[in-house]
Amino acid sequence: MKVKIKNKTENIRAVWMEKNIVKMIDQRKLPFELKFFNAKNYNDVAFAVKNMVVRGAPSIGACAVYGIAQAEAQKKNIKNAAKILKKTRPTAHDLFYAIDYMLKEIKNGNDAKNSAEKYVEKLVNECRAIGVHGGKLIKNNYRILTHCNAGALATVDYGTALAPIRFAHYNKKKIFVWVDETRPRLQGMLTSWELLNENIKHRVISDNAAGYFMRKKEIDMVIVGADRIARNGDFANKIGTYEKAVLAKENSIPFYVAAPISTFDFGLRNGESIKIEERNEDEVLFIKGKRVAPEKAKAFNPAFDVTPSKYVTGYITEKGVLRSEEIKRLKK
Repeated sequence: MKVKIKNKTENIRAVWMEKNIVKMIDQRKLPFELKFFNAKNYNDVAFAVKNMVVRGAPSIGACAVYGIAQAEAQKKNIKNAAKILKKTRPTAHDLFYAIDYMLKEIKNGNDAKNSAEKYVEKLVNECRAIGVHGGKLIKNNYRILTHCNAGALATVDYGTALAPIRFAHYNKKKIFVWVDETRPRLQGMLTSWELLNENIKHRVISDNAAGYFMRKKEIDMVIVGADRIARNGDFANKIGTYEKAVLAKENSIPFYVAAPISTFDFGLRNGESIKIEERNEDEVLFIKGKRVAPEKAKAFNPAFDVTPSKYVTGYITEKGVLRSEEIKRLKK
């Protein structure tokens, strides 16, 4: 991704491995500081994933393969490392897909570090392909709504939902992005940070404002990412996605889901079986360490919701743009 560092624009990734240290942009510090977190072992990686140092299903998967490679290099118990890493974020399918991939590679006698790097390079290429396919859907002067952050920060590079936006911009199309702030963690600010680094025009809006702009005919399409997609096309994404999909349907606005095939869970018949992560209520009750709710108030904090496939216009994957009835061919 393009990042402005000391008046220079550099290309860096959200996650990478260097001399058996897993390095990642510390997303807790953004958008105000660009800091890096160094994970020296798989326990550090687990901490980073669980505590939102890194977030986004594909980036979580990348951290997982690097964490398993670390465990192998440090002669640790691989099965125990896999168990600990799998407990960090229950909703993101890429986490489990990545760990199972590494366990199979090691069982087959392949070099763990090399296998991890192959996984990450494949992921980056998939996101680039998502950008190429999805960019073709975006017409000149389109105004696009996105929710949460499904950019390079969430996917190592390029992004899923932001990849088509990036490639439309690279192809000189005039575009504008409406950026949902995405409460309670305000992850839309990460999207804004990425778009600013790319010089893509946008405005941050409160989550509840999306319907207002849809009704005013100021949104031409919606693109979101996903953390897990069932084989019927139902999908889990950041809380608030479902209501955006319903509003888009009501206002006849195309609604697309961008995700690599590793996000599809073909073991799930539909979205009812997707496990929804419930995070600490303090994320709702506090903002930057200051309590904003009455002292005795309690909160409920589901991190994701599930959107039925009937609201989805298409799924932008590295294999092309698919309809829900075409997903079954991916398994083959």
